[in-house]
Amino acid sequence: MNYIDLDPALRPLIESYLDTSDQELLAPVLTALGADAAQRLAPLADVADKNPPTLAQFNREGDRVDMIDYHHSYLELQKAAYEEYGLSALSHRGLHGWADVPPHLVKYILSYVFVQAEFGLACPVSMTDAAARTLRKFGEGEQIAEAIDRLISTDPERRFTGAMFMTEIHAGTDIAQTSTVAELDGENWALSGRKWFASNPDADIILTLARFPGGDDTTRGVGLFMLPKHRPDGTKNSYVIDRLKDKLGTRSMPSGEVTLNGAYAIQVGELERGFRQMAEMVNTSRLSNAMRATALMRRSINEALAHARQRVVFGKALVEAPLMRMTLLPLQAEAEAALGLVFYCGDMLQRADGGDADAAAQIRALTPLAKHYICKRARFVTGEAMEVRGGRGYIEEFPDARLVRDSHLGSIWEGSSNVIALDVLRCMRKQNTHRLLAETMTQKLNTINLAEAGPEIREILNRWSAIADRGDAILNAEADAGEALIGGFADDLAQLIMASLLLEQADAEVTCDANFRKLLVARTFIGSNITGDEHTVVDTLSHFEDIVDGKTVPRDAMRVDVAPTPAPVA
Repeated sequence: MNYIDLDPALRPLIESYLDTSDQELLAPVLTALGADAAQRLAPLADVADKNPPTLAQFNREGDRVDMIDYHHSYLELQKAAYEEYGLSALSHRGLHGWADVPPHLVKYILSYVFVQAEFGLACPVSMTDAAARTLRKFGEGEQIAEAIDRLISTDPERRFTGAMFMTEIHAGTDIAQTSTVAELDGENWALSGRKWFASNPDADIILTLARFPGGDDTTRGVGLFMLPKHRPDGTKNSYVIDRLKDKLGTRSMPSGEVTLNGAYAIQVGELERGFRQMAEMVNTSRLSNAMRATALMRRSINEALAHARQRVVFGKALVEAPLMRMTLLPLQAEAEAALGLVFYCGDMLQRADGGDADAAAQIRALTPLAKHYICKRARFVTGEAMEVRGGRGYIEEFPDARLVRDSHLGSIWEGSSNVIALDVLRCMRKQNTHRLLAETMTQKLNTINLAEAGPEIREILNRWSAIADRGDAILNAEADAGEALIGGFADDLAQLIMASLLLEQADAEVTCDANFRKLLVARTFIGSNITGDEHTVVDTLSHFEDIVDGKTVPRDAMRVDVAPTPAPVA
């Protein structure tokens, strides 16, 4: 079994977004990882989930050591992620045949496949990548340069892992309430305070926030610091792990409570801009959250399809039941729409890093939009998929329960859904990004010449016009009313983006391969999520096997819209 072969959306998206040379370099490592994830890594993840890490605070001599002991299955997963596939290094250096840094999408594609096997480890992998990016962007000095070099290393003797310690008991969302303090200690700093929820707490390099002398009581009074696991002389730094958390999911990966006792730290960037600089790391992790939630959807649907095809009920396979198909097909469309948005976000991040101002404005809003919508939908999709397996799905011997437990994490870490929605509102207030996204997606839809997509294009174009006006109304409303409305608006905005991208990809696949399969996926997503037209979804059920297996759907299988092609919308 190979996860790549079970994913009908992945290869066509790769062909649409990556240059031929990048596709050629990606193909062998992607095929290898797809097989490895299904055959070796997924069983290791099952074992790691049942054998969570443990904390030894003292050695037998009574010395404080704070050593976390990992099951060998997790250590093997770490080796695969950091060393064999270099998932945390791919945005920073050439690997797998690339002489230079690969496009960001390469990292997201490979990570998406890896996460279908193991979700928990992807958190420290993402933080390691994001820490290197943040330090590279804002840090200076030899110690920071060495930290970056080791964070992006795949050498088992040199590589570091990263983490971010932000959350405190009274300072989760409200960073201005941070109580950890930084005092000058020669050329560097000494940090004291307590971090209440710290994942990967034994990381080699930690980015954290602390109040600095003379700072005000807002987020401008919070600085960003690099906290190494060891001091320059090799001694253990002055912080302790108080305990590990007993979590609902991500049991393979430790999260803990940490107390800093005058811990050695190095300033990163400008003190007054600490929170904004940390936001670079947070935003990178947020996009990874959306990618990981998409991977959970894909794995859970694979499990549901496999069960439905072999389960015989009343003399026929469960997958042949019309209501089961009506259940599974919208889940398939949801997962494909999410993957399309992740691809688009990765591409916009690449363009933004290259200096594209429009792309930078888009990715600033797309990141919270993707996290807000996809992470919430992953909870629904994994739950529905678990139900397909029935009582077996609820039993921990099957992967469904773990997928459901893990799916709840995305909506909480790096900002809960309400926090993320308010971030969307900030983007709108600052740059009218709802208008920018509406213009961008409208332009995409106006370039599609696919007659068979006429009804869907007209519907989505009309809704883009309406939602842009709705966004204006939110901005013009009283502050409290705008905040109350932004959650639903963010979901609807994300759905329209995903629908537009599905239609764009459908046009690309028809043009390239004369395959109308993706248009059926777009119709299913639009009918299930936007228009509420169940009859449109029912009409696609006759092509259920073609859709979930990625087969070609010819033109003569499609209905042709007789209405005129919509005029371009300005």
